[in-house]
Amino acid sequence: MFVYNVTVKIMHAIEAEWLQWMKEEHIPEVLATNMFHDFKLLHLEEPIDEEGITYIVQYFTDSREKYQHYIAQFAPDLRNKGFAKFGDQFIAFRTFMRIIS
Repeated sequence: MFVYNVTVKIMHAIEAEWLQWMKEEHIPEVLATNMFHDFKLLHLEEPIDEEGITYIVQYFTDSREKYQHYIAQFAPDLRNKGFAKFGDQFIAFRTFMRIIS
C-alpha cells in the first residue's frame, strides 16, 4: 500500500473557499481518476503558523504504477485548476510513501 501525501499551506483569507473546493471539487476529481481508492484530509494543529494554515491530503493506492500514471496523466491538469483558482495564495509540498505497517 502507498500514500500520495500533499501538504498545503494556504493564506487565512482563502481557507473557507479552499476547503470547500477541496471537498466538493478537487478530491472527488482525484478519486475519479481511479488511481486512488481512499483519502484522508487532515488539519495541522501544531505547530501553529501565523502566516498560514496547513492541511494535508493523503491519497491511498495499491500500486506504484497507479501513482505514476496519475502523476503523468492527471496531476498537471488538476494542479493547474488549483493555480487558476487560487494563484499564489498557497504552496504545496508532495511526497510519495510506502506503508510499512
